[in-house]
Amino acid sequence: MVGGVLTGRLTQGRNIKFIRKGIFTAILLLLFLLGLQVGHNRQIMDNLGTIGVDAVLITLGAVGGSVGCAWLVYKFCFSK
Repeated sequence: MVGGVLTGRLTQGRNIKFIRKGIFTAILLLLFLLGLQVGHNRQIMDNLGTIGVDAVLITLGAVGGSVGCAWLVYKFCFSK
């Protein structure tokens, strides 16, 4: 992380648009490999129904909490 920050600081002002494509490609590759690992894990696949319900509830809670906190920050810090 520190190396990336230092490199970014040193290359500030230069046109390095290829980095966005590299980051996007790396994220897609990591998501694919994560899906491959999940699909390969028999215990996860056997309990996908239960895990799926828990995942949806956790996701809804996380998104709702994030939106609520963002709204509070906007209301108290940025609105007039």
